[in-house]
Amino acid sequence: MRDFGYQRAHDVPGAVALLGADPDARYLGGGTNLVDLMKTGVERPALLVDVRELPLDGIESTDDGGLRIGATVTNSDLAAHPEVRRRYPALAEAVLAGASGQLRNMATVGGNLLQRTRCGYFTDLSKPCNKRTPGSGCSAVTGEHHNHAILGASAHCVAIHPSDMGVALAAFDAVVTYETVDGPGRLPLAEFYLPVGETPHLETALPPGALITGVTLPPAPVAARSRYRKVRERASYAFAIGSIAGALDVRDGVVREVRIALGAVASRPWRAREAERVLTGGPATAEAFAAAADAELAAAEPLADNAYKVTLTRNLVVALLTELTEEAAR
Repeated sequence: MRDFGYQRAHDVPGAVALLGADPDARYLGGGTNLVDLMKTGVERPALLVDVRELPLDGIESTDDGGLRIGATVTNSDLAAHPEVRRRYPALAEAVLAGASGQLRNMATVGGNLLQRTRCGYFTDLSKPCNKRTPGSGCSAVTGEHHNHAILGASAHCVAIHPSDMGVALAAFDAVVTYETVDGPGRLPLAEFYLPVGETPHLETALPPGALITGVTLPPAPVAARSRYRKVRERASYAFAIGSIAGALDVRDGVVREVRIALGAVASRPWRAREAERVLTGGPATAEAFAAAADAELAAAEPLADNAYKVTLTRNLVVALLTELTEEAAR
C-alpha cells in the first residue's frame, strides 16, 4: 500500500478545499470499499480526507413531501428510519439486502453511490481492465463474466454496478446534491452515472473534487407501495446476480402508475422505462408484466455465460409486480 496522509474535515468548504489542493486525494466515509481497493492497489490516494464528522448525517422531510438524506447517513440508520420505511419501503429493503450488519453500520449513503464494481478483473492488477487502466482491454468479455452486464454495456467494459441502494433510488427519481469549490450542484440519479461507451473509467458526471452532500427523494405516493427483491448465489450476504425495485398503483385492475428499476444488469442502476411505458394504462396481469419485461429486455446483449440473467430478470419483474398487485387487492 502506498504511504498516504490523513486529514479530518470539519466543514464542507474545508473538505472541498482539501481535495481541490491535491488531485490524488480521496474522500473517506465509511471506507468499506475504498480501503479494500487501497489494499489491492487499485486505489492509491496520497491523502484521505475524512468526512464522517461533517454535518451531513440527517434525514428530514422536504417542504413538498419528499425526503432529504445526508451523505454521511449510515446504511443502518437509513434502513431503520421510520419515514423511509413508511414512504419508500423498497429503499429500506434494498439497504438491508446489502452487505452485513457490521458493514451497514459503517457504510454511508454517499459512499454507496460511489462504490466501484466488484468485477474480479478490476481488482486483479495482473489482468487488463479498461475501467482501471484505460485502453488496456476488458478481460471479462472473453473471460469469467457470468455475473456481468446484459444491458448498456460495450466492448470496452461489461462490469455491473454493485449497489442495492442505488436501484431503489433510481426507481424513485432521486437527485444527488454536491458541493464544489465553485458552489453547490445537483444531478438527477438518471444522469449521475455515465454510459460505459469507450470510457468506462469515467463513471459519474460529478465535477472533479465534488463532495456528495446528500440525496433528495421527490414526493412519490406510489413509493409507499413498493418492494425490493434480490437474487444472490448464497444465503449469506452477497452481491446480486439480479434485483428489482418496484412500485405499483393499481385501480380497478388497471396500472395507473408503475416504477421499475433493475440491478446487477448494467454498469449503473437500470431504470426500466420501456417496461413502465408498456404497463401504464394497461391491465395488471402476469401476462402484461411478462410482456413489459420482454419489451425492456429486447435490448439485452448477453455474453456466453450470462444469458440466464435475461430469464432471471424477466421472472423478477413478473413476480414482484404480481406480489404488489395481490397486496393492493387485499
